[in-house]
Amino acid sequence: MRLFVGIPLPDDIRDRLGGLSGGLPGARWVRPENLHISLRFIGEVAGGDEIDIDRALQAVGGEAFKLTLAGVGCFDRRGRVHAVWAGIEQPEALTRLQGMVAAALVRSGIEPEHRNYKPHVTLARMKHGVPREVVQYLEVQNKFTAGPFEVGRFTLFQSHLGREGPHYQGLADYPLGDRESPGPFERSDSSCP
Repeated sequence: MRLFVGIPLPDDIRDRLGGLSGGLPGARWVRPENLHISLRFIGEVAGGDEIDIDRALQAVGGEAFKLTLAGVGCFDRRGRVHAVWAGIEQPEALTRLQGMVAAALVRSGIEPEHRNYKPHVTLARMKHGVPREVVQYLEVQNKFTAGPFEVGRFTLFQSHLGREGPHYQGLADYPLGDRESPGPFERSDSSCP
């Protein structure tokens, strides 16, 4: 079972992000239903471990907050672009939530993440990103904004890999603020992350 924790996006925000897909040769665009903000990739877990993960995530608290997406950028390795993303404006509340989620997962037995957290929404993945073409794309899209929108929950997702690309299934939602907490693995209504 391949798992991660993320924040599902409202339909209108996904629609706005979908408008960014195109105009970049070699990009494999993330399907709109899969657009999300990652909090922590977990990876493959043995059967039964998801119950400990669920219990740990139920203990994460915090207030609901608003986010605004702003700008676009890319990740590269050794001069090769491997992902294009939309950024997040003033992500302090998001970074706090991510820290609480990461700490809860470590308490449940998941290895800590060794990379620094960079809040973003992945728009496309690239195998052979040509820096010049990516720079042109970023220049055209650099004034992108969407939101603000409320973040009132986060979700434990299962990633199903397939020929058409991954499909993400919400397993459980974890509300923020003064909302009633769901039972263990209460089915999520998230079609993404």
